[in-house]
Amino acid sequence: MSNKLMELTAAEIDAAAGAVLTVDLDAVVANYRLLTRMLGGRRCAAVVKADAYGLGAEPVARKLQAAGCRHFFVAHLTEALSLRPVLDKTNNIFVLNGLNPGSEIHAVRHNITPVLNSIEQLHAWRQQAMLSYRTLPAVLQLDTGMSRLGLSQSELDSLIASPHYLEGIDLQFVMSHLACADEPDHPANRMQLENFVSMRRHLPAIPASFANSAGIFLGSAYQADLGRPGIALYGAHPGANRSTPLSPAVKLEAKIVQLREIEAGAGVGYGHAFISSKATRLATISVGYADGWMRSLSGRGCAFLDDQPLPIVGRVSMDSMTLDVSMVPPSKLRPGALVELIGPHQSVDDIAAHAGTIGYEILTGLGTRYARRYRGIGSDEATARTPGAMERTEIAR
Repeated sequence: MSNKLMELTAAEIDAAAGAVLTVDLDAVVANYRLLTRMLGGRRCAAVVKADAYGLGAEPVARKLQAAGCRHFFVAHLTEALSLRPVLDKTNNIFVLNGLNPGSEIHAVRHNITPVLNSIEQLHAWRQQAMLSYRTLPAVLQLDTGMSRLGLSQSELDSLIASPHYLEGIDLQFVMSHLACADEPDHPANRMQLENFVSMRRHLPAIPASFANSAGIFLGSAYQADLGRPGIALYGAHPGANRSTPLSPAVKLEAKIVQLREIEAGAGVGYGHAFISSKATRLATISVGYADGWMRSLSGRGCAFLDDQPLPIVGRVSMDSMTLDVSMVPPSKLRPGALVELIGPHQSVDDIAAHAGTIGYEILTGLGTRYARRYRGIGSDEATARTPGAMERTEIAR
């Protein structure tokens, strides 16, 4: 098979792909506006790391920029470099993990702002400012109790005792991150808030950012000057409380590959994890764990056709899984027909509950083999095939 890349039209990809992932960008904007209202006039950023949680950083960031978002957070410099051409130069891109040693010059050249998580990162950024003969923007992260990233209390004390460490650095925000915000009654939330308030007294004039998606739901005491929602933008709830009316942003539909009837006693899939107790009609669909449909969903959960649940039987394999379609009239079943995996009948949060995980893992695990359709990019429905490709794509032949 040749390595030559071949351009395919939208229609060709739709015909060739095993499933269709539809992303509703208008729903993302609706969630952004809802969260902005919850922030009560405070600024609202957008966390678009991990390819906007699997939905496509380029189309999501473009749409949020058009909706007025001016602050975008990613995890790695590589993500920031990919996103920089998409956004206006006046809009901020912050790198949550900071910069690897030696990469500071690339952030300067592309107008990217690091989050400084350690004395070493701070010192390297200050050195880069000296080499660049200019003051460079940054965000300073404080560790208020998550023990992951940020300056500890003793490191902050050391910093304040040596004010020259901030020479050449223009702090845009001082931030921290909540470890247990998805559990509103967890005592760590109040502990981290008190620590953040105490540590910020050393930097009183610098705007603060504290609340992630779940933190915004904790109320005004946690919201500070800039909220940083991620998962809530994409329609999944950051905790067990689903009372806030977030707009679903994702629909996933898989194509039926084959239909068959089996007799009682027949085994299905790897390991014959399912043995039929009676004659059963099955449909095999083109989604598996390589597409982000976790193997832990084997024998758990279902797909839907209209309002009819179609239980998953046997093990989820790499490229396919099998559904019991015995309750569906045969006239509704055919190869190529679509069944719902994520949509009106079951949300990302529902799938996560079946899989024993969280919505974050479901969304970020969505694979690259889907035909992707984006609603809300200038027409009722437009199609994109890979992140960054809005009209055509290239795939390896």
